[in-house]
Amino acid sequence: MTFEIGLTLFILAAAIVLFASERLRVDLVALMVLLSLLLTGLLTTEQAFSGFASPAVITVWAIYIVSASLTHTGIADYFGVHMGRIAGTGEARLILVIMVVVGAMSAFMNNIGATAVLLPVVIALGQKSNIPPSKLLIPLAFGSLLGGITTLIGTPPNLLASNALAAAGYEPFRLFDYTPMGLIIMFSSITYMVLVGRHLLPHREKITHAHQAEQLTAEYRLKDYLAELRVEENSPLVGQTLVASGLGARYDINVMAVQRDGHRYMGLLTDIELQAGDVLFTRGSHGRLLQIHDEMGVSILPDFVQDADLKSPDATIAEVVIGQKAWFLGRTLKELDFRERYGLTVLAIWREEAPLQQKLSDTPLYLGDTLLVHGRRDRIEAIRQEDAFLLLREPEKPNRRLNRAAINLVIFVTMIGLVAAGKLHISVAAVMGAVLSIRTGCLTMDEAYEAIEWKSVFLIAGMLPMGIAMEVTGTAQFLANLIVNTVGGWGPAAVLIGLFVLTSLITEFMSNAAAAVLVAPIAISTAVGLDADPRAYVMGVAIAASNSFLFPIGHQASVLVYGAGGYRFFDFTKVGLPLQILIWILMIIFLPMFWPL
Repeated sequence: MTFEIGLTLFILAAAIVLFASERLRVDLVALMVLLSLLLTGLLTTEQAFSGFASPAVITVWAIYIVSASLTHTGIADYFGVHMGRIAGTGEARLILVIMVVVGAMSAFMNNIGATAVLLPVVIALGQKSNIPPSKLLIPLAFGSLLGGITTLIGTPPNLLASNALAAAGYEPFRLFDYTPMGLIIMFSSITYMVLVGRHLLPHREKITHAHQAEQLTAEYRLKDYLAELRVEENSPLVGQTLVASGLGARYDINVMAVQRDGHRYMGLLTDIELQAGDVLFTRGSHGRLLQIHDEMGVSILPDFVQDADLKSPDATIAEVVIGQKAWFLGRTLKELDFRERYGLTVLAIWREEAPLQQKLSDTPLYLGDTLLVHGRRDRIEAIRQEDAFLLLREPEKPNRRLNRAAINLVIFVTMIGLVAAGKLHISVAAVMGAVLSIRTGCLTMDEAYEAIEWKSVFLIAGMLPMGIAMEVTGTAQFLANLIVNTVGGWGPAAVLIGLFVLTSLITEFMSNAAAAVLVAPIAISTAVGLDADPRAYVMGVAIAASNSFLFPIGHQASVLVYGAGGYRFFDFTKVGLPLQILIWILMIIFLPMFWPL
């Protein structure tokens, strides 16, 4: 081991620790890796920043735009709407249809986008069939990952593995080179989920909080936090507006509705003057409610506020999941000024296995949290347009450019056709598809910028230089020799298994794109050392990088359904571990048939 190899391994190990700890954003860690390689002299300036000009990075952001155009023109919604017509009401059939549909969508659009589009649809289908979301949402997330491995553009690891081959002087993968192996894995995995996996999924009626529309307040266990307060004749609140009353600032009490003379006022209540006899529908801690009872001349009515009390033609309650594009992760509702910014009141936060109610304003928000919110219907629908959130219900007024669907479909099919025929490189075709989608009005330029997952772009661009450093310093060859010396005596298949396991474990704790970037050079060097075709090893690494089934943190699609399904951490492991082993077995059997070792 040389000094350069040791230094590269140190930077690599530090990056993995930071990725796994999640103390820093993954894109920031990637840029820190880039700078470390540059400042230590392991790479030149040109090498360090070459990732930003990589065809793989260009393809990724262009595919994000093309994927978004399919959503904005309603093509993606079409799959979701018609899915229910063929799904039926049986659990096995429903899981089959969900996984096939999301897999087909994920083959040509962003995995997370496909999951997000279908999430409210799947929840609604579960309600109609009386099947809890905990039985359907893991299949949805897993189906999106399985569909992504069937084409070159289905998921970033496929592109990055192909890019590694090209960088090493080998012919890169074509659009459908992944398809034979990907389809075998996808349909075998769906069969497993329908016959075996669905029996391992949890059935939690109480955790289906996200989707029992008439009992959300009960599911979120808000009995001790929602109350009806009646303003008495001698109350100092009489004649004051809610803003002037100090109920929010002084007592941390949220007033969601005011009932007067049989009429209930909801929504924007800041200017309403309180009168004796008014009934306030409020949210606050038990101690604060008692304090306001003693100090402000109000009576606490014995009735428990239910969902129906918070609904009117103008206002309602809804659930919102915090998505991967949220810019405020780690910040509190108070720091975000959530109520002023979005015009909604947060009643509770569901995190992992249970709802949070106390001190919501000081609770940091994290990816996958589900917020129970109350407010005007138009404000709730408006939040659907925010990239930071996913609204867990069907749109009341879908806003799609359906008149552009036909031309969008022509653009997409043309893009795929040119790549499949070998007429254009995937990066060129993807940029062309993105430009034409914008130019023809399928989406605006602002929507295109918003559609790009910039975190992934900077992550990939920042980590690609690590692959270069592993090559130029000999680190990839060092690790390859280590693998060959350890399991090489058992044959090429054993080495392939070693690479599968290594990649599968790494991708559970860091981005699948980063895992592909790190292991692909090792796979190529290993194959060269065995005098074998590196394409089989590299394809195995790409597929393994997308098999994030063991933990919910392995992929954003799993994070997205984690809170909405009310899952526990090891629910994914219970279902995913047998699936992971099945996929390893399938790759050992079939991969050498398509790409001989």
